[in-house]
Amino acid sequence: MSATANAAQPDQALSLTQVLKMLVDDGLVESEAARTLISDHGQPTDKHPLEIIAARDWPYGSDSRRKLTLEALVQWLAQHADLPHYRIDPLSINVSAVTQVVPYAYAVRAGILPVKATPAEVTIATAEPWVREWEAELAPILKRPIKRVLSNPADIERYQVEFYALARSVKASENERSGQVPGTGRNLEQLMELGRAGKLDANDQHVINIVDWLLQYAFDQRASDIHLEPRRDQGNIRFRIDGVLHEVYQVPGTVMAAVTSRIKILGRMDVAEKRRPQDGRIKTRTPEGKEVELRVSSLPTAFGEKLVLRIFDPDVLVRDFSELGFDRAESDLWQQLIREPHGIILVTGPTGSGKTTTLYSSLKQLATPQVNVCTIEDPIELVEPSFNQMQVQSNIELGFADGVRALLRQDPDIIMVGEIRDLETAEIATQAALTGHLVLSTLHTNDAPSAITRLLELGVPAYLLRATLLGVLAQRLVRRLCPHCKHPVELAPERWRELTGAWKLENPDSIYEADGCLECRETGYLGRVGLYEIMRLDGDIKEQLKDGVDAQDLRAAAVKNGMQPLRIAGAHKIAAGQTSVDEVMRSAPPPQVSRN
Repeated sequence: MSATANAAQPDQALSLTQVLKMLVDDGLVESEAARTLISDHGQPTDKHPLEIIAARDWPYGSDSRRKLTLEALVQWLAQHADLPHYRIDPLSINVSAVTQVVPYAYAVRAGILPVKATPAEVTIATAEPWVREWEAELAPILKRPIKRVLSNPADIERYQVEFYALARSVKASENERSGQVPGTGRNLEQLMELGRAGKLDANDQHVINIVDWLLQYAFDQRASDIHLEPRRDQGNIRFRIDGVLHEVYQVPGTVMAAVTSRIKILGRMDVAEKRRPQDGRIKTRTPEGKEVELRVSSLPTAFGEKLVLRIFDPDVLVRDFSELGFDRAESDLWQQLIREPHGIILVTGPTGSGKTTTLYSSLKQLATPQVNVCTIEDPIELVEPSFNQMQVQSNIELGFADGVRALLRQDPDIIMVGEIRDLETAEIATQAALTGHLVLSTLHTNDAPSAITRLLELGVPAYLLRATLLGVLAQRLVRRLCPHCKHPVELAPERWRELTGAWKLENPDSIYEADGCLECRETGYLGRVGLYEIMRLDGDIKEQLKDGVDAQDLRAAAVKNGMQPLRIAGAHKIAAGQTSVDEVMRSAPPPQVSRN
């Protein structure tokens, strides 16, 4: 332990003067700056000294590239106090377990937050390294060793409220009877009977609190999807973040049913109908006040209704193509395609590969006051005022083909068809292109050339495709390396050859890898970036486009015409330090032809 720590008095809370003296002694803060802050901050405050110092945005000593952020100050203090530094990651914490360690009122009074509880040990976070009175009080009650860790005081304060409020709402909703006022006198036996009987109301305040927390928590954690999965005795809540599912919370089965009903009410779905799948929409706001839309899908399962809420960020409509992952050449080529006056453009890839984001971003650029943009979707994924959007209604036999026919009578300039699934839709889309409209749509194929063979297999004549098809964009999403922990490493030549196959791309001297850190939850990845393969139909490709053409011949012609396969687009992202070899090899098929 450091001399500073030894000099500290037991159970002495940190003072601003004490912390500034330590920082000055360590050469991290100038003496004059410290004196100025003390004189400016004469009045007592509830703020932690580290928060006051972090607000000054000072450089980290002589290192002008770093700042004395709150997290940096906590790490520095942890070293002084000889305590482990703990970054609170709510997704890695079993909230129901840790909130049973100590009551909320005691946690707030002591300024602590339990972050891990096992039969062998309890880990408790504090922002006061030399206040230990609470440890002596809890030790005989917990009857387990206590491990103290130092954490960000702002995080402790925030998650004290969030964790205990959630746990309290889950417990109360399990035990509350429909219509009963919270807090009225009932004994434990009555509460447990009501919980087992499942007499819960979706409009109960505790259920409302759980749903509100769930949505805000998902926005805060950058989730793209929320999964609510009923099981025999409990319900699992999981978030999809950067394409990977993370378990967030487990609730009793009766509470899960009430939460499901509450979400169905918000999504204007039929709460009483539990036997057939339903779709709904929710519009709400993030903690920053930004409007967000959620698409709700229900599915009957063995233990109840499973819900998936897909979160749509309106910001995707204002992103330029470079933010989506297009390089300069790809962006220029795509801009040329979407600004053609008529023809068909296809976007292809598996579910969750970002096709909708690409289409909406493209349409948003095209939707000027001088053009009429109409869409037919199943369902409408993001409501945009500058489009005229129509939804497929299978219950009244309004499919994609019927929708396009109706849109053609609405004087459109640009038509977006959610997906080409059958010959009828493909034919009406080609007819629309022949009559002077720009048509954008999606297909589910592995790469761009396969889109042509898929349309030919559906029965679209080759001469129609030659006359109408402008180009095909195939895409994937790969996880982006965390900028906080990525570092250069040497790349074995055989590994690069395995990645690029027959393409013979020059082997870079080094690439980047990420070991994982607190910012990325030890995954090594933070966010996602797109890989793109653009095939423009001109020159040799049109000559190859005949009934019965082989996809391999189309690929060879497309590569000769300048198309860059998905795997090679990924290789360029690897060389630029944006993603990893493993991510690209997992997501993108190997190039089946060489450019040589």
